[in-house]
Amino acid sequence: MKFLFSILCTLLLLVANAQKNYLTESKQERDSRMEWWRDATFGMFIHWGAYAVPAGSYNGKEYGRIGEWIMHSANIPILEYEKFVKQFNPIQFNAKEWVAVAKKAGIKYIVITSKHHDGFCIWDSKVTNYDIMDASPFKRDILKELSDACKEAGIKMCFYHSIMDWHQPDAESKKDYTHQHSVNPNFAKYREEYLKPQLKELIEKYDPAVLWFDGEWIPEWTEEQGRDLYNYLRNLKPDLIINNRVGKGRSGMQGMNKYKDAAGDFGTPEQEILEGTSDSDWESCMTMNDTWGFKKNDNNWKSSETLIHNLIDIAAKGGNYLLNVGPTAEGLIPAPSVDRLKDMGYWLDINGEAIYATKSLKKYKEGNNVKYTVSNDGKYIYAIVTQKSDQPVVLKNIQITHGTKVHMLGVKKSIKHTHDNNSGTLTLEWPKKLPCDHAWVFKIEGTPKN
Repeated sequence: MKFLFSILCTLLLLVANAQKNYLTESKQERDSRMEWWRDATFGMFIHWGAYAVPAGSYNGKEYGRIGEWIMHSANIPILEYEKFVKQFNPIQFNAKEWVAVAKKAGIKYIVITSKHHDGFCIWDSKVTNYDIMDASPFKRDILKELSDACKEAGIKMCFYHSIMDWHQPDAESKKDYTHQHSVNPNFAKYREEYLKPQLKELIEKYDPAVLWFDGEWIPEWTEEQGRDLYNYLRNLKPDLIINNRVGKGRSGMQGMNKYKDAAGDFGTPEQEILEGTSDSDWESCMTMNDTWGFKKNDNNWKSSETLIHNLIDIAAKGGNYLLNVGPTAEGLIPAPSVDRLKDMGYWLDINGEAIYATKSLKKYKEGNNVKYTVSNDGKYIYAIVTQKSDQPVVLKNIQITHGTKVHMLGVKKSIKHTHDNNSGTLTLEWPKKLPCDHAWVFKIEGTPKN
């Protein structure tokens, strides 16, 4: 009996420790898990860490590359770079104020750099002392404060996490005498004793909705490791969403998978928007100026109109827009970013119905100035016009029935319109007063033409 009891306990232990293969989940399971993310459409990326201290300059020289890469681009030794960590004391940081800026902008989820390539962690990690509580003078858990503020505001909290790590000797690729990078023989130690435990810690302490990986291009990382990590994390949190940089699937900055069945839930175009629609989930991550991490001399800001038009273009093609801010070392989101986010929020207050919880059409645009989205229930088509004209708007891709009313979002009265049954064109008159700037949405009860 003791022997049988021992076997039973062993079997129960094996079952309890069995890892489910989430790479084989059904379409129904995947659609249910991805639903909130697809409906959200608009997220905020935050690149913030010790690199905000040099802010693009080192030893009196300004470096042209993006701000968060300064340790690499300026060839800063680890001990020298650690001095920036000791100076990182963002006493003006206020998690509720950051989240309020995001909320006002119409942001539905936030993705912040828990650890970038420099290895510095902005939470209270028990795996390392190279974190905000132990290595910096700040002594406050940034991720905890942001997670609490996001939960209170109804915004999903998500984390970016770098697979590569310039601070960990077991993670850094070595250079041989030909100056070529070679695989670090101790990388498995870093992966199992540092990377995975930290990710487990992030999930258990803060319950992120998305884990957003980067740095997967190092020679140590493989698709097999990515698939293993994907399953490891989904077993910790089954409804977790993970980007395709968890493995080796993405094709350069275009970001979509270069082969079938790559690990990850969505593609990651970087600083670009797909040319058309896709059958796969995707998210364009883009900056407001030219850098991700704060650079004091980068003032090449995109206009509010450009950012709004980017959001429209991405939504019409069925993607998400992850728009970046790079806070200062003091803990402030730069004023130009706040101003633009405020403009986007005002536009979305009027027109968000055409952006959130919508789907793309096969014919997602008409000409250069009209983009289409359709409500999830298929009842309404939104024709988003990005340029005002003295002439009526003429649409050829929508079929309506007699007596159908057309509205412009933000305008109380219905829009005057005519439908030519012979040519199939729908002509819409502009209202006397427009409700906003930059783009205008006609809400039409109709069906798209094939």
